[in-house]
Amino acid sequence: MLFILSWTIRHDCRNKAMTRFIESGGALPPDGVTMLGRWHAVGRRSGFGVAEANDVTLLQKWVLNWSDMLDMEVYPAMTDEQIAPLMVSALKQG
Repeated sequence: MLFILSWTIRHDCRNKAMTRFIESGGALPPDGVTMLGRWHAVGRRSGFGVAEANDVTLLQKWVLNWSDMLDMEVYPAMTDEQIAPLMVSALKQG
């Protein structure tokens, strides 16, 4: 299943978060979670990523590892191919 992750580094944790990110080799997710892409907002302390996991508990474990410095939100996501049939069905139902 796909997930969208968004984060904001807390103001008072900026340097600690950057250090942890660099020292951890880019904050790689645990086994069982695949990071498909990650983007950082220019000039801000925020960003978002797309990850894939079959076990949401592994994703939660990863989020908890950063919850001391980042405010994070995680949303289930669908591709165009996955959501299109649902849209067709909804349109047929009126």
